[in-house]
Amino acid sequence: MIVADSNLIAYLLIPGDKSALADEVLLKDADWAVPLICRSEIRNILTLYMRHEGMSLAQARRTMEQAEVLWSSREFAVPSNDVLELTFHHNITAYDGEFVVLAKQLGVPFVTFDKPVRKAFPTLAITAEVFLNP
Repeated sequence: MIVADSNLIAYLLIPGDKSALADEVLLKDADWAVPLICRSEIRNILTLYMRHEGMSLAQARRTMEQAEVLWSSREFAVPSNDVLELTFHHNITAYDGEFVVLAKQLGVPFVTFDKPVRKAFPTLAITAEVFLNP
């Protein structure tokens, strides 16, 4: 199991330059866990694609459904106190903190493209490339 960041999920479900990499991560480990905030983040990504990339509403709906299937039964609420404490001690957003807290709780890696998060948590937050080639 891994905690997958929102961008990794988007790269998997929306064709683009990092889709093949996201596919490889899924092939290596299809158990992707996410915090509840991920729903909103994916919705926001899809909104941006509809506004700026020509994605249709029907495509966005299908993509959201695929995302929800991807993390079905592996979507978790995280304790607010843990997120706040983490963000107090580290210069990351509360949104990113939710993913980090979840990875810590589950004892699994957090696969992310976010450089500040990887810098703050180098043993927990890793790139897709590092996950694929430890």
